[in-house]
Amino acid sequence: MARRERVSGKLHRVLCIAVLAAAALFVAGGSWAHNGVVHETKEEARKHRALDENTAGFPKIKGGDFRLLDHNGATRTSKDPDGRFQLVFFGYATCKAICSVALPRMAEAVEHLENGGLVVTPVLITVDPERDTVKNLAIAVPKIHPRMVGLTGGLEALGRAYEAFQVERKTVFEHPEYGAVYAHGSFIFLLAPDGTFKTLLPPILSVERIAELVREYVDEKK
Repeated sequence: MARRERVSGKLHRVLCIAVLAAAALFVAGGSWAHNGVVHETKEEARKHRALDENTAGFPKIKGGDFRLLDHNGATRTSKDPDGRFQLVFFGYATCKAICSVALPRMAEAVEHLENGGLVVTPVLITVDPERDTVKNLAIAVPKIHPRMVGLTGGLEALGRAYEAFQVERKTVFEHPEYGAVYAHGSFIFLLAPDGTFKTLLPPILSVERIAELVREYVDEKK
């Protein structure tokens, strides 16, 4: 069993490194960011955002509405009921790989924004509805951030959300103790209060840079 634990632990780390490497290639391929630091003016940033749909290698995500259950058992769509921008990540509560990087980074960015007077809603959409039930998410998500919203539902309803945001959900292997280990998306999605997709953010960006990008989109809406 100890040997299995070591092997599965190594695989988790390999998965995490592989996903982060892919995100790094994405960032390096775009002129708007390099190593998490952007060296362009706000006018250049606006031009690049306008070109996102046509940039080679940039996922052409249109987004879309979803209808899922939150960790309190209430129905929730892509529209934020409090009229706030949202940072959304597709993952699962027991994930030991990329989720352990992206979710804390997203939570820190939300705190950074809130300290600056901007309240943004952090959202986790599960790729593991079998374990991420309403009851389990109610315990898990407040540990990541006290205002985080955990969303789950049936595979059909979740599948519509995966398709809208081009997130793949694949079983990598079955851990003898913890169960299924999933491969899934690695990006953080920024949604407007009405649920409109605005941009995606690699979790390798610094907390400060994530907050800066979010603020730029919020300021454009004003």
